[in-house]
Amino acid sequence: VQLVESGGGLVQPGGSLRLSCAASGFTFSSYAMSWYRQAPGKERELVATISSAGGRINYADSVKGRFTISRDNAKNTVYLQMNSLKAEETAVYCCNAHIWSRDYWGQGTQVTVSS
Repeated sequence: VQLVESGGGLVQPGGSLRLSCAASGFTFSSYAMSWYRQAPGKERELVATISSAGGRINYADSVKGRFTISRDNAKNTVYLQMNSLKAEETAVYCCNAHIWSRDYWGQGTQVTVSS
């Protein structure tokens, strides 16, 4: 299993970024995918989850209305569109696959929200 995130970077408060996570090594279309984030000195936080076919989506309350998770099963990729970003959302963002009771993680992509 391999998960490779991209799309992070430096953005001003109020700005937008789109993260991507390319998956390989498993049947991507069979599993839910999630995005997590971890800010310095804080615990890892679940941001959003999307079901295998994309029909069920859940968000952390803190990102509802601003973030959108989506997936393209033909491309084995999950996305996180982040709008109206806040400085406190500076963190490493990682995608996650939960397969047969085991969690798999990408290396993460740094998102820095600063003016």
